[in-house]
Order: sequence, then C-alpha cells, then structure tokens
Amino acid sequence: MTDSTNPTGTTPYTAPASTAPVGSDPSPLENAKAAVTDSVEATRLKLEQTLDAIEDKFDVKKRTDEVTERVQRSYEENPVPWIIGATAVAVGVIGLVAWAIFSDD
Repeated sequence: MTDSTNPTGTTPYTAPASTAPVGSDPSPLENAKAAVTDSVEATRLKLEQTLDAIEDKFDVKKRTDEVTERVQRSYEENPVPWIIGATAVAVGVIGLVAWAIFSDD
C-alpha cells in the first residue's frame, strides 16, 4: 500500500544506528545532521510565527472589533469631538441634498 509520504510503497532507507560507544563524542556527520535538524526546526518555528502574524494582521473581523472598541472608548472618554463631527457631517449632507434639490443643474 502506498501513501503520500512514501508513494513507492517500499521501505525507505534509514541510516544504521551509531556504533560509537555510549558517552563518546558524536561523529562530525552526526553533528552536521543535528545542526541541520536544529536549523530546519528553527526555520519552521520562525515561518509558523510569521504566518500567524500575517494571519492576525489581515483578520478583518478582529481589526473591525479593535477599531470599534477604540472608537467606543474614545467616545466614552470625550464625546464632544464626536458630537461636533457628527453635526458637521449632518450639515454637509443636508447642504448637499438642498443643493441638489434647489440648484438649476
């Protein structure tokens, strides 16, 4: 039977276990393998963190919730600028509607 990790169905080659006595220094080959393995694991972890950060940054719902909370907090702390802004927008909309209705265009 084949699977995605071993499409040929054959038993993959595995290196023989080290014949060095227990407690001895590892061979340069084993050191290189360990260094590569550590490097790959560190790269995977960094990539995972980067992808998580990108996903978090582009999460529209989360960003919308944060902006909503910030606006609510700002309004609760000092509503005067928000009231002035809303009044200015209302005056502008009413002015545009009046201009559209009463203009000769």
